Amino acid sequence: MKALLLTFALCAGAAMAQQSTGALKGQVLDELGGAIVGASVVATDTTGKQRTGTTNDQGLFVMSGLEPGKYKITVASVGFAAYENSSLEIAAGRTQQLDVTLKVTIEEQKVTVDSNSQTLGAEPENNLGAIVLKGSDLAALPEDPDDLAAALQALAGPSAGPNGGQIFIDGFTGGRLPPLSSIREVRINANPFSAEYDRMGFGRIEILTKPGTDKLRGQASFSFNDNALNSRNPFAPSRPPFLSRQYGGNLSGPISKKKASFFVDFEKRDINDDALINAMILDPDLNITPFSESVQTPNRRTTFSPRIDYQINPSNTLVGRYTYTHSSQMNAGVNTFSLASRAFNTANTEQSAQLTETAILSKTMINEIRFQFIHQSSSQIGDDSIPTINVLDAFQGGGAGVGLATNSQNHFELQNNTSVVVGPQTLKFGARLRYVRITDVSPQNFGGTWTFGGGFAPELDGNNQVVIDPNTGLPVLENISSIERYRRTLLFQQQGLSAGQIRALGGGATQFSIAAGNPNVTVGQIDFGAFVQDDWKVRPNLMLNLGLRYENQDNVSSNLNFAPRLGFAWSPGAGKQRQPKTVVRGGFGIFYDRISESLTLTADRLNGVNQQQFIVADNNVLDLFPQAPSITTLTSFATPITIYQLSKDLRAPYTMQSVISVEHQLPRNLKVSLSYINARTLHLLRTRDVNAPLPGTFLPGTPDSGLRPLATNDNIFEYESNGRFNQNQFIVNVTRSFKRNSSLIAYYVLAKANSDTDGAGTFPANSYDLSTEYGRSSLDIRHRFVLIGNFRGPWGLSLSPMIIAASGAPFNITIGRDLNGDSLFTERPGFATDLTKPGVLITHWGAFDPNPTADEQIIPRNFGTGPGSLTTRLGISKTFGFGKESSASSGHGNRRGADGSGSRGPIGLGGVGGRGLRGGGARGGGGSAGGETGKRYNLTFSINIQNPLNHANLGRPDGNLSSPSFGLSTSSAGNFGGFGGAPGSSAYDRRIDAQIRFSF
Repeated sequence: MKALLLTFALCAGAAMAQQSTGALKGQVLDELGGAIVGASVVATDTTGKQRTGTTNDQGLFVMSGLEPGKYKITVASVGFAAYENSSLEIAAGRTQQLDVTLKVTIEEQKVTVDSNSQTLGAEPENNLGAIVLKGSDLAALPEDPDDLAAALQALAGPSAGPNGGQIFIDGFTGGRLPPLSSIREVRINANPFSAEYDRMGFGRIEILTKPGTDKLRGQASFSFNDNALNSRNPFAPSRPPFLSRQYGGNLSGPISKKKASFFVDFEKRDINDDALINAMILDPDLNITPFSESVQTPNRRTTFSPRIDYQINPSNTLVGRYTYTHSSQMNAGVNTFSLASRAFNTANTEQSAQLTETAILSKTMINEIRFQFIHQSSSQIGDDSIPTINVLDAFQGGGAGVGLATNSQNHFELQNNTSVVVGPQTLKFGARLRYVRITDVSPQNFGGTWTFGGGFAPELDGNNQVVIDPNTGLPVLENISSIERYRRTLLFQQQGLSAGQIRALGGGATQFSIAAGNPNVTVGQIDFGAFVQDDWKVRPNLMLNLGLRYENQDNVSSNLNFAPRLGFAWSPGAGKQRQPKTVVRGGFGIFYDRISESLTLTADRLNGVNQQQFIVADNNVLDLFPQAPSITTLTSFATPITIYQLSKDLRAPYTMQSVISVEHQLPRNLKVSLSYINARTLHLLRTRDVNAPLPGTFLPGTPDSGLRPLATNDNIFEYESNGRFNQNQFIVNVTRSFKRNSSLIAYYVLAKANSDTDGAGTFPANSYDLSTEYGRSSLDIRHRFVLIGNFRGPWGLSLSPMIIAASGAPFNITIGRDLNGDSLFTERPGFATDLTKPGVLITHWGAFDPNPTADEQIIPRNFGTGPGSLTTRLGISKTFGFGKESSASSGHGNRRGADGSGSRGPIGLGGVGGRGLRGGGARGGGGSAGGETGKRYNLTFSINIQNPLNHANLGRPDGNLSSPSFGLSTSSAGNFGGFGGAPGSSAYDRRIDAQIRFSF
């Protein structure tokens, strides 16, 4: 805390010393007193040099760092007559106040303002590496909320380090993703080194929703799709029945003139979807045969969210929102290898309340306080009366194993941020406090699970008789698959053989696991973050961004989490006579990740006392198959249990990220930026069996063998923070704005990422040798290309294409057997040096020895590379307007706060945060993105085509050498380059949704 105070004092002292320049601030209103959002404010000095600002959601603007002298001030917004003051005096060390009232003019509505125009400059909001989608650009995004989340993650790309990007909605973390029609702006990769945020800016997704309006406005929409409009997924046996209906709408308007307004949205989604099974099973004659089936998985989702904006007084604004979401799904849990017998039903309800109060404390100071409460409850109902049968990477049958599970969560979040403009500096400081409490009831695996893996066994002929080597007289051994072991078990049981005989012939279960005890556990967690940020315009062409953040949390002892941030922007050649054509940016920052409360919950549940988890490899127990042994039986065998715990020296992971970029303005409104990003993460999480048998002491096939280091025979899985991650990226970003409100954004990424863990769920192949774990990260996608655009075509058509192309992602190759006695199947093969050795497998990725000797090199982690992906999407729409000309009324004058407009500083250099929609975007708060014609009523017909090229994106291949599907993709990769699928998309490659939208 002393470091924070010292940093703030130094920043403030430097700010007071900068009094050689002046500033201009004010508010832009309409004739009714409503704030005009996104109005353009241009200050031109006597040499012709211009500074441009944009009004925020209260119509406020601030321009700092202005040289003393006379300026011509121009204020413009679509639908209003322009304002001009040709002789405004700016004095050194003073802030000139200028309040402007714009008059409505119908003729001005015909003026087209480019919503994507971005001035090249040193300010953080002018970062060309950022992706900003607003207005008609949003039409390129999918309407479905699950598809929308996946698309945003895909657009953000793998630039956010090992833990992925983070979504902020109106300045809050977590909560419901709003309907697309309620979003007014999406920002990705904006201001990457701001100390206000805990996560890295590269990959951060900020969503700002629409506020209320002072005129009654709204829309209603209906989207439809069925199987006749789609193409069959190549993994589906046929084109299954499918039906999707999505209803939505919003309404906004005034509550009290110039005082309060409202905005409410509603959405209901009914989808009769299908899950695809693509497994290997046994037919009634015990023959191994492929099995494909589609299982209907109906899901329902209903959500609504009212919002109220209230102007308490000229200096204080209050914004409140309540959100309700309920969703349900039948036959969840059915997927590629999981058969229909494992289906279970789910139900989820989420309610949230948000309050944001914004206070203008003085002409140069704004304070914003936010509070959020989220309550989530979920349940799962599935059959756990019979054990699950897990034949590794072939099929999973038997019971669902979930029983009756419930989860209840309460999340609290409190933020306070203050922004101050002092001369050429903008200071921002604040803090965030979060608390979560989870009560979880999970009888997972209380029914038990039988696992069958591959391995060595006698070779059998066509009559299931052992093949004898004529030279030695001994059985010929071969490497059998997991399902072959399962087949032999059932076959020889039917023949009446004893358990010992079955095992000698290559049958018998590999492992049995079961949980028992108290399924109920409660955990709470608090985390805290504080920051100070100074954006200092040292010279007109040089800006420094200095920040410091501190973070801490309970449940782990990690106290010295100071995160300095530094950024700069320099415009060489820029001066009083001309605008900059080139900007060089750079920065460095440390970013901490919180350790999830889910790890604490698992450690509290499976601590060996509250709940016991048995993982058994003792033949005395395995020979009981298919009859699941009781807990009493396991106790009588002195069966060890599996315990999860947090390491005593567990630390919060942190990433050191640095970047250098060059941005350049080319002719024809083409802008290009080149960036190099380096990220290094330390203390990355993994899980390790700290009581595994010591190397060389365990004999495969002899479960009780092995010398363990601790005075117990239990498996102790410990969450540790000793991993590392290194990533290098080169990014080319191109933006182009066209006439008629058209735009294009494209970027290419060349990247390389290595690590020795992919997160808390990663177990090493050898618990005592982590040196072999360093290799390709799961994020090591070498090439990535993204294009998103919005174009006005002939006949009034709007075209919104999206293209995401990526090279293949790595996948891990394992043996599929437990060779070291840690009860895990994470061992990797060795590079085969003797191709004549029994069991050696020749694959597309090389020759592997599944029984490596001590002198053989183990293959690296994530050694395989999967297929690349090409995701395309095209939206086509046509809007018809009718009725009288629409009134060019602005949004109500109390929009700041909950929409997150202050998240980079309510008062920013060259404009208040730069967050307002150009062209008076708030006027369309209740209308559709890009569908306004200037008429009172608008009817939009649209077709959204997912994967118009009908390209089949294959999922990651199976990496288990003991699986009959090794090296094969057994499912589709999902939408958006593998960043997740969505209900309604799994059973089809190409999907066409039709939508009609009415707005007024």
